[in-house]
Amino acid sequence: MKNNFLIPSQVMESTILSSVNKSKMPLLKILILGFFAGMFVAFGAASSSAAMFGIHDPGLSRSLAGVIFPVGLMMILFVGGELFTGNCLMITGVMDRKIKTSDFMKNLCLVYVSNFAGSLFAAVLQYAGASDGLYREEIGAYAIKVAYGKVTLDGFSAFQSGICCNILVCAAVLMAACATDIIGKIVALFFPIMAFVIAGFEHCVANMYYIPAGMLAASNEKYAAKAMELYGFTRQQLDMITPAGFVLHNLIPVTLGNIVGGSFVIAVPLYLVYKSESRSSIKAVLSKAIPNKDNLSYEKSV
Repeated sequence: MKNNFLIPSQVMESTILSSVNKSKMPLLKILILGFFAGMFVAFGAASSSAAMFGIHDPGLSRSLAGVIFPVGLMMILFVGGELFTGNCLMITGVMDRKIKTSDFMKNLCLVYVSNFAGSLFAAVLQYAGASDGLYREEIGAYAIKVAYGKVTLDGFSAFQSGICCNILVCAAVLMAACATDIIGKIVALFFPIMAFVIAGFEHCVANMYYIPAGMLAASNEKYAAKAMELYGFTRQQLDMITPAGFVLHNLIPVTLGNIVGGSFVIAVPLYLVYKSESRSSIKAVLSKAIPNKDNLSYEKSV
């Protein structure tokens, strides 16, 4: 009976092939798909915040956010998108000598910038289109609360949280690649993403939405006043939500942690395990079909 999923060594081959395709992608296509990915993640983040802002039990509110947030990654998977955190897996192509290190770094930089643009677009679009409807001030206050918590993280906490986050995100990408049908991909993707949201780990692209959204909300006197009323913030604390705090206390350490988690904790070890396993399987098949002396030439070629 035919399997409806790929085994890990097959997924590794697929990941390497994907890294080659990504490295050859035209500039405009990278920028558009990167923009889409940032925007989709932002919409997932915004929706989860809107659902959880009025729930005071942290476990319950995070669980609800964990159920909603994965929609952003699903849109990337099925509509199309290039996401910085997932593209950290491209290091497998470098290790397999299929792409250059410079191609890997170029792709990450272009995707990072375009993800940022998409996230900012979503934040500005939502802020500009906000009305004074029911709970609007409370949602704005919650956006300030989220941003404040992120810009006041110490560097090491942000870094290690970024590592943990992208271990789960890249595991989700690989698990989705195992499935060959749409339902299987959704289920495989959903649970690791839900886990990172519930755990509260830091995702650099999501933060490209959360913190600018909080900065925009803090610039609105109604939202700022509501944040001080609901969460006890002082004006001095709100003044800490700045671009410098965003970049230095969150974005840089979280991004570095995401790279370490995705590339060096997940991709490199799995390449070492499953790529060698894949080669051993191919070699075993060849050893039955051709003389041993010919196996040596194959071994050198790979």
